[in-house]
This record gives sequence, C-alpha cells and structure tokens, in this order.
Amino acid sequence: MLKILKSLVFFLITTAPIYAQSHIDCINDETLAKISQKNISGALKTADSIYQSSKGPLHKAQSLMLSANLYQKNGDFKKAICYAENADVMVAKVNNPDLASRITEFLALQYRLVGLHERSKKYIIKGFEIAKKIQDPKRYNETQGVLNQELAHYEMELGNYSNAVKYLETSLSFFEKVGIIGEEVVTAASYRLLGDVYFKQNKYDLAENYYKKAEVLLKEPSCLLGWIYNGLGGIRLKQKQWKEAEIYLTKAEKIAENNHQLDLRKGVYANINDYYEGIEDAENASLYAVKYVKIYEQINAKNNAFANEKLNTEVSSKRNVQISIAKNIAIVILCIALGGLFIFFRSKQKKQRSKLRSIIRSQQKFTEKDKEESQNVDFSNISVEELDDKENETGKKRTESLMTAETETKLLELLNDFEKGNLYNNKNMSLPFLSGELNTNTKYLSYVINQHKSADFKSYINRLRINYIIDKLINDEKYRQYKISILAEECGFSSHSKFASIFKAVTDFSPSAYIKLLDAENQLDNSVHFQENN
Repeated sequence: MLKILKSLVFFLITTAPIYAQSHIDCINDETLAKISQKNISGALKTADSIYQSSKGPLHKAQSLMLSANLYQKNGDFKKAICYAENADVMVAKVNNPDLASRITEFLALQYRLVGLHERSKKYIIKGFEIAKKIQDPKRYNETQGVLNQELAHYEMELGNYSNAVKYLETSLSFFEKVGIIGEEVVTAASYRLLGDVYFKQNKYDLAENYYKKAEVLLKEPSCLLGWIYNGLGGIRLKQKQWKEAEIYLTKAEKIAENNHQLDLRKGVYANINDYYEGIEDAENASLYAVKYVKIYEQINAKNNAFANEKLNTEVSSKRNVQISIAKNIAIVILCIALGGLFIFFRSKQKKQRSKLRSIIRSQQKFTEKDKEESQNVDFSNISVEELDDKENETGKKRTESLMTAETETKLLELLNDFEKGNLYNNKNMSLPFLSGELNTNTKYLSYVINQHKSADFKSYINRLRINYIIDKLINDEKYRQYKISILAEECGFSSHSKFASIFKAVTDFSPSAYIKLLDAENQLDNSVHFQENN
C-alpha cells in the first residue's frame, strides 16, 4: 500500500485537480478509487506516514493533497478542505506555481461544492495570479481553462448567464490549446455547462446541441454523462416527448444510483418526478418526490454542518503545520482580538434587537389585516422541511391556463379560506391531500398556487406554518414556555431539527434565541407594539 500511494502522490498532484474540476466534480480517478474504496482508513494512515517521512515543504504539500483527495473521494469535504488549506500554507514556502495553482483549483471546487461561492471565488482569483508565473504553456492553458470554468459556475449561481457563456467559451479556447489526455473530458464539461445555461434560458435547441457535443466526447459512463442525460431528459420533458424523456432519464438514474454525487441524484429525481406528473402517474410521482426530499435533506445537512462549524484543527495539531508566533506578539493580538470581539458582539446584539423589532412590527401589521394577505410575508425561499431549490421549481410554473376562469377563481377563494384556518399544520399535508380537501385535482391546485401565491406547493405550506408559529410566539406568552419539539409538532413539522433549521433560515435566529430576545423585549416594554421611527 505504501509503495502504491507513494507512486500516486506525483500522479495525483499533477493530474487529479483538472479531472476534479470543471464540473468534473464527479469524474473519478479510477486508480485512487480502487485503493480508497477497499480500505479508506488504511489508505489515509498510509498517506499520513508519507507525510511524516516527507522532507521539506514541497513534499509535505504534495502528501497533504494526497490526503485531501482521499477525503474528497470519501465525501468528507470538510477534511478535504482542511488538508488542502494546510497544503496551501506549505506550498507558499516554496516557488512552485504549478502545484500552488492545482491546490487553489482544488479549493475553489470544494468550496463551491459546499455552497460557499464567495470563498470559492477568492481562490479562483488567487489561481489567476499564480497562473501568471507558470512557465509551461500546456499547464498554463489548462489552468486558465479550469479557472474560467469555475468562474462560469459562479456567474450561473448569480443568474448572470451571459457572463457564464463568456467564461465557458474562454475555457474552451484554452482547452483547445492543451493537447493532453483528458482534454475531451474537460471540454465535455464546458459543453455540458453551456447546455445548462441555455436550458435555463429556455433555448432548448441550443442546449441540446451542446449536450450532444458533450455526450460524443465521453467514452465511458460517468457522473458528467449522468448530468448530460438528465439535461437531455429535461429538454424532452419541456417538449412533452415522454418516451424519449423516459429513455434519457432512465440512463441518468442508472448512473446516479451508482455514484456518490448527491447533487446528480437530486437533479435526476426532480426530473423523474416531473415525468411521472406529466404522464399523470401519481403513485410514482410521489415516490420520486420522497426520494428528492431525502437527498435534499442530506445535501442541506452536509452543507450546514460545514458552514456552521470551524474547520477541524485536528490535522494542524497532528502535522505541526501551524506557524508558531512569539508569545509577546500573541498577547498583543489576543488583547486586540478580545477588544474587537467585545465591540463586534455589542454591535451584533444591537442589529439582532433591531431585526427582531422589525419582525414583530411586520407580524403585528399582518395580524391586523385579513388573513388572505398572508402570502405577502417573505417566506418564498423556503419549501416544506427543506431549503429552497429555485432551479428545479421554476420550470414547474405554467404559462397557460389549464382551467376555466370560473374554476380558477373558485379554487383561489377556497385557498384563501384554507389560509384562515390551520389545516396546513396537519402532518399529513401534501398536494394530493389538499386537493382532496378542496375537491379538485393536483394539477389545478399546483397551477393556482404557482400563479397566485408566487410559490410552489411546498413553499406555500411552509410560509403558512412559519407565519403561524411566529404569530403564536409574539401574541401568546405560554408558547414561549414550550419545548422546541412541541412548537415543531404544533405547526406540522416531523422533527425538532427540521423545524429549527427552517425557522433559523427565515428569521436568522434559532427558535430558542428568538424566544429569548422576544422575552427581553417584553421586559423593556410590556407591549409588543413598538413605536415606528419617523
């Protein structure tokens, strides 16, 4: 094992980042996969022994990146980033722009995968600076291509599709100059992203053209090919060509089920759910809706765990990577830090108090109005027991009417009456359930909610639930004495954790912190009616 991993260090550091990049987030290095899948713990121990025997910062940085790739392969993004960050510190001590650029590419990718796009962009910019020092033309073009691809991801996240196209075309021009094994893979990744961009703009002919170009370049099944099939299946869904959609989505699902890429599974399950809804197979549509929600929760849990915790410092202590600081400087820094923290927390406390007052004001205004205006409260970015998935839901809105105007008006009136009650807190609430209660079908109900409530069904129900519990907390003091699990039960959530996660996403406070601040405000003023600023 030790000899094999040692021989892989150079191979990994010189090849892995480009294969891991450019939405090749999921393209596997087969050699590494075979070793790590057999015995990941043994491979990591061996990698650690390589680090211990390494001499000099260059070799240490290489071995750290070996561990980073092993952790990334195993789906542990937090540790992968931690090791790569330490490698970044090490490589700064030597003049090796080639390795330094690969490390920044790796970090840009990993931060994007955990949803920290601004931090990802920081490493993209750093990568461009390092690339100026690369002497080898092939490596320079490779780096430029990958970094432009990452910039395209960043712009797509912001919805700047014209900028994304520009960066992808630039990446293709650089990849054409590379002329190395693997060029077809990174090129296919850029084509696939161009397909995604044009799909989002409803330019299905252009999107299909780029998906097909990408498909031709891929020789073996891979996560990237799964994304391409899913994109082609999505186009066929839009065109209502159900048989062809089924063929592509079946291929995509087969790849997704054999791959650890949760984002791919999420995208495939969403499209398959749409397919079954399109052919009016409610049973299978519900099955894939459940699969989709489970995968979404897994992704959300992983991303939140990473974003809400500091990077594990265990690696730094084991490997003695931290830069030692003289004691007298440390004392000065500590004093400054403590002073800064005091100022920061005082400022944050004031901001939180101000925000809480704003929430209470808006809630009081809301309760003074008719309940039919409840959809105006800004909870549209939350869906039932999961964080939002704007991309998948946007395509579900209809542009043409599916029913008569009279039916649509009557159904809207029934919905407004539904909002005035609290049936939405029922744990069995679902689109079919509510359709039965309102004596209509799921297609009509989904259409009216999308058109008139500016939300998908899941977001709509959560909007009502969260508004309900905030109203109770503000206006009924006994609710502030309840356990969080009881509050979650009250408004229909299946678990404490799901309720707390969504509550914090909406208010920026955990339920317990919200209640504590609400009580503090009431001590200052027995009335929740605060005076508005002039």
